[in-house]
Amino acid sequence: MAAPAGRSHEQRNRAVEVLRDSSLDHVVALAAWLDGDPSHGSPWLNVANAAGHSRAALADIAAAGRQADVAVQVVGGSDPLADVDPAGAGTHCYPWGWQRLAAALSAGARAPDIAVVHTGTHFWPERGGHLGEHGSLNEPQSRAPLLVMGAGVAERGVVPGVARTVDVGASLACYAGAPLPGGPGRVVGEMRPADARYVVGLLWDGVPNAEVLRGVEEGWLPRLAELFSGGYALRGGAVADFPSVTLVNHVSALTGVGPDVHQVVHNAFYERAGRAGGNGRSVVANDSTTWHQACDLLAPGVRTIFEQVRRERPGVETACVNEPADRGATYSTFGLIRASGERSGAAGLIPGLPDAAQDPYAHHEYVSEDREYARSTAVDAAGLQQMLTLFERAHPPALTWWNTTLTDTGHHAGGPGSEIARAAMIDTDRRLGAWLDLLDRRGRRESTLVLLTADHGSEAADPACRGDWNVALREAGVQVRDEAYGYLYLTSPDGSRLLG
Repeated sequence: MAAPAGRSHEQRNRAVEVLRDSSLDHVVALAAWLDGDPSHGSPWLNVANAAGHSRAALADIAAAGRQADVAVQVVGGSDPLADVDPAGAGTHCYPWGWQRLAAALSAGARAPDIAVVHTGTHFWPERGGHLGEHGSLNEPQSRAPLLVMGAGVAERGVVPGVARTVDVGASLACYAGAPLPGGPGRVVGEMRPADARYVVGLLWDGVPNAEVLRGVEEGWLPRLAELFSGGYALRGGAVADFPSVTLVNHVSALTGVGPDVHQVVHNAFYERAGRAGGNGRSVVANDSTTWHQACDLLAPGVRTIFEQVRRERPGVETACVNEPADRGATYSTFGLIRASGERSGAAGLIPGLPDAAQDPYAHHEYVSEDREYARSTAVDAAGLQQMLTLFERAHPPALTWWNTTLTDTGHHAGGPGSEIARAAMIDTDRRLGAWLDLLDRRGRRESTLVLLTADHGSEAADPACRGDWNVALREAGVQVRDEAYGYLYLTSPDGSRLLG
């Protein structure tokens, strides 16, 4: 049963007051929340930090679309979202900040009461943080690459422009001859390349746009550079939905809609009872035991690009490699896990993965020193095996999605530009090369279009920038349920039930 609105507002206002205290401004970039019932009129989206408070009506944010300028009212102090330039740069730039926060906070029963945006340099190992981090609204953690290469694509190099994660799904579906109906996603390029018999989406998890472009330009990603010689990249890459974490943006990329529509709002979240679609449960979707069930979280009526291809081109084969947002794919790694009945999900298959110590594409110093690097190497080796098997066939899939994990592991371990992060990218480039060599042997390179992207960017954390807003909230007597460290759901004073 919902608590009285007055009590919810009182708890929220107390929480915001704590989060805005100057003692936390080194870890809290801003807090965001909605004022008013979204079902009546147009509520305000509020953002505030120690320096100021501003707000914008959801209706005005929607009307702005992809325009950076939104009608904003500064309530006091300075505007925390003063820089929302989609092509801007820096830790205090929040590309499309109003639009991305509005989508996150408009996701029905799963939306938090307050979204806390980390500062870019916040280091929080006690809550799962790393030396290289993402999840924030800011530009370094949100800007992923977007390159389109291969069959039917004109060689243009790096060109002006910036896209969003939802554009990945819209583009791949269109390239595969099954355009998504409506939705916010826009097709990158003016038309479907007519010569593309095979369309492949590559996701290099967690690689920043700048590092990918640098690796191509400087030559330490030689196989990607070779592929890029027949294509182009958007200089501004693709901006991730908020939060800039894995599952939200994998789903956005593979459905062409944002979290307000697909309602997969974080890697972990709470689903309120008493609101439409809510059943009062805590959902942890990014665990190895639950990853294969992620598509069960999609809101009713949302279609993946694989379902769209099946709908528009009956009988056409599709494939989804090492990817949880796989619903509708003819071949799917996680579909095999579901069909196996393995109760522990992907975790139960780890012993059967290739031996990372024997991987010919790996930096073995990191495989031997870092357990996570070794695990991700094994996962990506299995992914490559699947890609080689799929494209050895007489009739490869018309649409394939290939997700890799090592790049995210390397960036978590050291941050952008670190030796381990670049080693992970180089290993991934070598595996890309093995697949390209197969295409050449089978005479399929000229008929294959490749779109490369990521689910978010990355930023180096400062080990000296420590702090936990939950400590401050508890000391102030404010009870919240903090899911995935940053999504706050208000509770009663004794913490026994959710408010609102």
